[in-house]
Amino acid sequence: MVSAVFHSPWAPVAEGNAIKKEAAHADSTRATALKGTEMQATTATPAPATKPGYDWRGLFLVVVPPLLGLALLVGIWALVSVGTAASIPGPLETWKQAVVLFSDPFYRKGPNDQGVGWNVLFSLERVALGFGLAAAVGIPAGFMIGRFEFLSRMFNPLISLLRPVSPLAWLPIGLLVFKGANPAAIWTIFICSIWPMIINTAVGVQRVPQDYMNVARVLNLSEWKIVTKILFPSVLPYMLTGVRLAVGTAWLVIVAAEMLTGGVGIGFWVWDEWNNLNVKNIIIAIFVIGIVGLVLEYALIKIASAFTFEEVKS
Repeated sequence: MVSAVFHSPWAPVAEGNAIKKEAAHADSTRATALKGTEMQATTATPAPATKPGYDWRGLFLVVVPPLLGLALLVGIWALVSVGTAASIPGPLETWKQAVVLFSDPFYRKGPNDQGVGWNVLFSLERVALGFGLAAAVGIPAGFMIGRFEFLSRMFNPLISLLRPVSPLAWLPIGLLVFKGANPAAIWTIFICSIWPMIINTAVGVQRVPQDYMNVARVLNLSEWKIVTKILFPSVLPYMLTGVRLAVGTAWLVIVAAEMLTGGVGIGFWVWDEWNNLNVKNIIIAIFVIGIVGLVLEYALIKIASAFTFEEVKS
C-alpha cells in the first residue's frame, strides 16, 4: 500500500494567518495589561488637592482705592478751608455738626423748621411721582418710536429740540399751568427725566437683530407676541440704562426746583441754610444729596443684575 502525501497550496497562507492572529492577540493582551497598570497607578496615587489661597490682591483693589479717593477729597477740603481762612468749615467742624444734626433728623418745630430726614423724604416722594409718570409715558413711547419708522422720523426732531432745555426753564411753565409749587416740581422732574428712557428704549428696539423679526414674520406672530417675546427681552438692558440715567436726572432736578419753589425738601433746606449763613449744614446737605443719589443708583444696579443679561451686569 502506497501512502500518498497531499500538500495543499493554501497551507502556508493559513499558517501565516494563524501566526498573525496569535501575535495580534498577544499585543492586545499586553496593551490591556499596561492600561490596567496605569489605571491602578492613577487610582493609587491621587494628585494632592491644593487649598486655594485668600485673594489679598482683590481685597486690596476693593478697599484701598476708595479709601485713598476719600482721603484725597478730605485733604483738598482741609486745604481749601485753611486757604479761605475758615470761611468754609473744615472736615472736623463739619463732622461735629453732622453728629448733632443726625442725632434727631426727624424733628418738627413748624412747617419751615423740620429735620433733614423729613426734607429728604419729601424730596424722594416728589422724585418718585415725577419719575413714575415719566416711566409710564417714556418707556411705551420709546417702544413705539423704535418700532415704527414713521413715528421715529416724526418725533426725533422734537426730542432733539426739547431734550437740551434746562430743567429750570420748565419750572415757570409748571407754575403757570398747575398753579402750585409741588405739582410744578413734579412736572419739572417728569419732563426732564423722560428723555433718557425714550431714547434708550428706542435705540434698544432699533438694535434688535433683523433675523428675530424675520422669524416673527414667518411665524405670523401678533404685535403683542413680538413685543413680549422678542422686543422686551432684547430691549431690557437698554431700558434699564435709561432708567438709571433718568433717576440721576430726577434727583438732580428736584434740588434745583425746590430751591426756587420753597416748601419742604432737601433743595429748599439748602437754600434756607444759605439764607441763615449756615455753611456747615450746606456742606452736610451736599453729602446727603450725593449719598442718596448713590443709594438710588446702587439699588437700580442690583435690580438690573437680577436679570441674566451680560450688558446689564457690565
